[in-house]
Order: sequence, then C-alpha cells, then structure tokens
Amino acid sequence: MMFPPNRVRIMVLALPIDFSKEHDGLAGLVSSVLRKDLLTDMVFLFHSRRADRLKLLYWGGTGLVMADKRLEDASFIWPAIKGGVMALNHLRSEALFAGRDWRKVKASEARHR
Repeated sequence: MMFPPNRVRIMVLALPIDFSKEHDGLAGLVSSVLRKDLLTDMVFLFHSRRADRLKLLYWGGTGLVMADKRLEDASFIWPAIKGGVMALNHLRSEALFAGRDWRKVKASEARHR
C-alpha cells in the first residue's frame, strides 16, 4: 500500500462524508470545512456513515493522491473527535487504515545499551 512518508501530519475529519466525492470534492472540504491548505505536508482522512469505508487525500508533490478502503465484514474503529478534526500519528493512522484497533498501537522507545 502506498502510504505517505512519516514526516506528514495526519488529520482526521470527525463528520462522515458523501462517499461519491472524489479528489476535487474532498479538496473542497479540506479548504472550506477544515480551513487547511491541501498543498502542505498533511494527509486528510475521511469516513463513511457506517464507518466501513475511509478515504485519504494528500498532495503528492505533482498532484492529489486519493486512496480508499472498504472493510468487508467489519467497521473501522473511528476516533471520537471533538471540534471537527484531530491529528493521528503515522503508526496509528496506518493501523486505522489496515482495519486494526489504532488505540492499541503505541510507539516503543529505543533503548540504548
């Protein structure tokens, strides 16, 4: 799966979206609802009403990249978000996109010997 590099910030939209929206429709939500600039190092995650589908959108340097995923027999564990948007770290967003419980993902600290 092509996922953006670790240096990007991942922003999760709280409200479900109309899943017929494509690149331009999602870009419009980013600018009008989230008030964010799409041409930055940010990835934006959106979900369906039933939370069985999600889309991500980000600027790939030369154009918009959009990916979507549908779970067949489950729903994504979606964060409880207050204020419309929240940030997820890269490991947790990968777990969310994979359909795993992102709340159980913790970054381990490197031990020096």
